[in-house]
Amino acid sequence: MQNIVSNIFALKSIRGFITDIRSNQQSIRIMRFAVGVTLAVAISSAIEWPLSFLVPVLTSVFLAMPIPMPSLKVGLTNMLYTIAAFSIGLVFTLFLLPFPLAYIPMLALVLFNLYYMLNRGGSFWFVLMSLLAVLILPLLGNAHEGLAAGFAFGFVFSGWVTIFMLWLAHLLVPDPAGTPLLPKKPGMQPGYSLPAAQAALKSTIAVLPIVVLFITFEFTGMLLVMVFAAIFTLAPEVSKGKAAGINSMKSTVIGGLYAFVFYHLLVAVPEYHFFVALMFLTTLFFARNIFSDKPSAKYYASAFSTLFILVNSSLGEDASFTSAFFLRFLFIMLATIYVVFSLMVFDRYWPQRKSAR
Repeated sequence: MQNIVSNIFALKSIRGFITDIRSNQQSIRIMRFAVGVTLAVAISSAIEWPLSFLVPVLTSVFLAMPIPMPSLKVGLTNMLYTIAAFSIGLVFTLFLLPFPLAYIPMLALVLFNLYYMLNRGGSFWFVLMSLLAVLILPLLGNAHEGLAAGFAFGFVFSGWVTIFMLWLAHLLVPDPAGTPLLPKKPGMQPGYSLPAAQAALKSTIAVLPIVVLFITFEFTGMLLVMVFAAIFTLAPEVSKGKAAGINSMKSTVIGGLYAFVFYHLLVAVPEYHFFVALMFLTTLFFARNIFSDKPSAKYYASAFSTLFILVNSSLGEDASFTSAFFLRFLFIMLATIYVVFSLMVFDRYWPQRKSAR
């Protein structure tokens, strides 16, 4: 009889816990992040298609945002944007890269239009995917055209899987009834915008030299420096570029410390089921920090991406966790120094600012 009573109380406490989770928006987001990212890790690790590691990374980035479930239209639109972005990258790699005199001006034009589009309120997903495509594919295409095509296919497929994982995470852990929908974006500003054009020109001039340098001399091993520099200059201001770089370095340190513990636990118990269970507990911990009111909350979303990338890159043959961590930190620091220096030059010599003195 005593066992029956204790079981009843246990069931009531479990039911109360589940009810509390369903009624608390913060708890829902924490559980959704843990469930969605863990499923993404489990599926990508089990199947291991090319660039499958991108699915957990992209899934964690979007589930860390306090936004409702993307609609079917938004999901399908982003799928088409991904195809369009990497199609542009392949055109550059296959048809323009062999002709530097045509390639460099066209690259500058595309970079300017991408930054201009973002500054006028265009799709962040399309701009990000296009930047990655026009920066990474030509660098890989210098080594082998098939490598660039394979990367493009793997990235597009992983992007599509990510969208399905976002839908699945929201279906498994839905928002409570009455949750407001995502406000409709105003869309791109009509007509010409001088501030947007000036900001786009600054970003383009800052990024173009490092892109041309890396692609010309095939600095494939330092690819992240170029990518981070392009991302840090999305807002071409010294303070914002510097803040983005410093925040990335702090996130790398936080993610690296937890990755060190995660990696050695996994080495001690190299089993798939243990890996998935450990990932679920880790994502729960990170989600509690991401959706908290702590000042450090802004670092934990990027920190988890760092953790997963470091662990994933350290599991291969002859891989080194320590070298992967220090190389990532070094690349972010180099990109930050480059961006801050180039934007400081702009602040010093930009014509409009100079004439205003």
